[in-house]
Amino acid sequence: MDTVAEPIAAAIISFILLLAAAGIAVQAIHESFLPQRRPASFTLAVLVVAILVKEGLFRYIRRESVSVGSAAMQADAWHHRSDALTSLAAAIGISVALLGGKGFEAADDIAAMFAAAVITWNGWRLLRGALNELMDRSPSHEVIDRIRHTAASVGGVSRIEKCLVRKMGYDYYVDMHVEVDPQMTVQRSHQIAHEVKDQVRRRVPNVQDVMIHIEPAR
Repeated sequence: MDTVAEPIAAAIISFILLLAAAGIAVQAIHESFLPQRRPASFTLAVLVVAILVKEGLFRYIRRESVSVGSAAMQADAWHHRSDALTSLAAAIGISVALLGGKGFEAADDIAAMFAAAVITWNGWRLLRGALNELMDRSPSHEVIDRIRHTAASVGGVSRIEKCLVRKMGYDYYVDMHVEVDPQMTVQRSHQIAHEVKDQVRRRVPNVQDVMIHIEPAR
């Protein structure tokens, strides 16, 4: 159940990001049709503090999400980045409006629309990754190749026929067909299967379990 909760949480946060982006875009478009007034200069200081805090939270949480392989933490990190982008867009828009003077009052609305587009792209990217995980989509080719090469390097292994990998939560689960000498004893082939499993789990720490099927080499 915990393995399913991880991508579900990531999907929910990603969906919230998309809603936030839509809200920012609608609000910016609505305000662009209203009478414009020059923004207050003190708001820049508030926005700079908000950008620094939110960007700091994004970098810290994203670093932790990479170390544990958490999609939910990565989505939460981008939630903070979306706040930082919104504040940055507002700061740029307000700066343009203050420096440009009359006729540039709508600059912050335009900047907000740009920020909404960036947040939408990242929200969809994270949502797609969470949905792929919920549907047991295979991880990247780099992960699969690393697992295959690790297994093939074990003594006694003739060839890796199949290697199916799926991600659940933080972990990978592997289903592998290993070919060995057909004249090999059952005891020796059993030892090789354990060696393959141990090597894969040792060299690819996120692998939680490896199901190995021994096949005669062709």
